[in-house]
Amino acid sequence: MGTPDFSVPILEGIVAAGHDVCAVYCQPPRPAGRGKKDRNSAVQIVAERLGLEVRYPVNFKDESDVAAFEALGADVGVVVAYGLILPQVVLDAPSKGCLNIHASLLPRWRGAAPIHRAIMAGDSQTGVCVMQMEAGLDTGPVIQTVRTDILNGDTTGALHDRLSLMGRDAILDVLADGVSGKAVSQAQDGVVYAAKIEKAEAEVDWSRPASEVDQHIRGLSPFPGAWTMMDGQRVKLLLSTVSEGAGSAGGVLNDTLRVACGDGAVDLVRLQRAGKGAMDVQAFLQGFPVAQGARLGGPAQ
Repeated sequence: MGTPDFSVPILEGIVAAGHDVCAVYCQPPRPAGRGKKDRNSAVQIVAERLGLEVRYPVNFKDESDVAAFEALGADVGVVVAYGLILPQVVLDAPSKGCLNIHASLLPRWRGAAPIHRAIMAGDSQTGVCVMQMEAGLDTGPVIQTVRTDILNGDTTGALHDRLSLMGRDAILDVLADGVSGKAVSQAQDGVVYAAKIEKAEAEVDWSRPASEVDQHIRGLSPFPGAWTMMDGQRVKLLLSTVSEGAGSAGGVLNDTLRVACGDGAVDLVRLQRAGKGAMDVQAFLQGFPVAQGARLGGPAQ
């Protein structure tokens, strides 16, 4: 049970390992693109290519959807970024319950945006947890935890891909053990929620220290993308590095887009103008020169 790109390696790994996948559940096709035509999710596309039965109930409030799930006679449900809250009757239907793969070190970063939030907060580590699902939000006992360092150059996009593969390997280990690993209840102290990323928080605040600005940019890359105003245009900032320098916050310190922050500076490495593709700073400046002494930020146009 999963929907976006993050879920795809897990599905492919389970099939490749020889497990019998009796059905795949995902979100229904959604309107997308300029023509607003229905587009299948990443999981549906892969599942159909693999010849698997695909189902996408709007929710599980309809008793017929619950009955159809129960009729599968599944041993275990594997849930990763599905996008629906599962009622207890569904969680209890497989003989060994439902397992969730969550991209954080629970109980830190429960909720919708754990990868973004870990980078934005400056965490040194993150990982994936496989847990036995309960009705609460990411509250079930954890069966397996795998950790990885968050590197200086990591964006949410890069970490997303790494954690997806780690989640695949973790769930395959658990399934190979027959879901018999000893579940260890997580302490509830220190629970931190990973709230959904709101568009309003994506604008860069240049008055913050350089390390926080860098984390903000990398944590929101590639989606939704941190942004700033640059010569009257809104520009997405997709990659940066912390650098040395001082000046008025938002001031451009050289001719290669080193920008002063509240403390220190950042070098902007990858940017994207509206209607254009993402590009490295050298290519960006060829088509959109920004002079030393210019100031970034200000009211959105």
